Amino acid sequence: MSPCADAAAPASSSAPTLAPLIAAQLNYLLSHSKLPFKVWFPSIPSLPRLTLPLPVSRRSLAGDFVYNALYPKVAPDVVFGPDDEGFQPLVDYAEAGNGDKSCLAHWDCRDPGGLLALVEELRELYIEYQKRRVGEVDDARLAFELSTVLSKEGIEVCMVPPTDRPDEVKFAVPLLDMDYAKLVQGCPWRSPQKIHLQVIFPISRRVNTVPSAPRLKLMSTPELKSLFSVEDVKLPPWLNGMCLAEYLPSLEENLKVLIVEASASIGSRRRFIEALALPFGRPLEADPIFCRRATVLCISGVFTFLVCNKMPETSILSGFSVHFAIPLQFPKQQPVLILQSSQHCNVEGIPIMSPPINDYPWSPRWDVTEMVERIYDFLTDECQNFKKFCSDAITQQK
Repeated sequence: MSPCADAAAPASSSAPTLAPLIAAQLNYLLSHSKLPFKVWFPSIPSLPRLTLPLPVSRRSLAGDFVYNALYPKVAPDVVFGPDDEGFQPLVDYAEAGNGDKSCLAHWDCRDPGGLLALVEELRELYIEYQKRRVGEVDDARLAFELSTVLSKEGIEVCMVPPTDRPDEVKFAVPLLDMDYAKLVQGCPWRSPQKIHLQVIFPISRRVNTVPSAPRLKLMSTPELKSLFSVEDVKLPPWLNGMCLAEYLPSLEENLKVLIVEASASIGSRRRFIEALALPFGRPLEADPIFCRRATVLCISGVFTFLVCNKMPETSILSGFSVHFAIPLQFPKQQPVLILQSSQHCNVEGIPIMSPPINDYPWSPRWDVTEMVERIYDFLTDECQNFKKFCSDAITQQK
């Protein structure tokens, strides 16, 4: 299969040529969906078959949407994987007397939003299907958890597909009903950002056993990691006899504090980048929104070097760039520096770069002016080592 096209952009131009009506529906789905769908195209263009993983409880419901290449006006057939053979959404709709409410009952091939409406409908039906399956599990602790937290808006549950592990149930609990984009000036996020707590409960078949602690993991939408990394959060311990309703308040309170700190850190990183201008000159480029990156140009005397196209030795003013990768935990953690030569290239014609550097003098208690001055003093000496590093690299290429 060809590489996937994600929801941030229309279908790739390298994808198989689709009928205009089908292509319009697919592009509308990828452009307007707030969920991170991915689409794969099979190797047989004559049989348009779109696999749309539907993110439910942090797992994917993989459904193949099969169009008829000869009759593109007909609604697609939907085929689910072996783990979801019991999911028969249209049968459930018919039994509930809601068949006329399905978007398939009034499918209009000319409506570009038809595929998106179908996907959203199936997702909602699948969420309800999984809730019914979990509700049928004979486990007292699980029944209690469902009764206490299932009313929380946006929560999802599902059975974990069978593996070598015992039977398990997965919860995805949305945390902190916040508009994170308001914390970042000029934020480019198109979709709402979310943080979820993934909780996996083992199902106990024994009546008198003490329930074991669930497995816990924080998850977030990918874009949010530019502001805040859930991987760095230390989760509160799960105490014996605890339930989700008891666990969530302290977790959310901790997250609020950390996110406020992350937002404030943007200002600290911005002041650091602005302070670079005094000793180094105005940065060549910088991340103006999250302030995670900056690059400055440095000059260090005259020296002899071999240019990358292997012309005779030349003596000119040496120049190199310094790339600053500024961590989210700034100023507790110092920026990582990478030096890049503007004259020395490897055999592929790529400018030579130093290994990452983070062993220079640093204190989070210094003001940004002193931080930058210390880095400048460090680079005054380090550039000599970098010159030698570049010369040695060129020599080794001979």
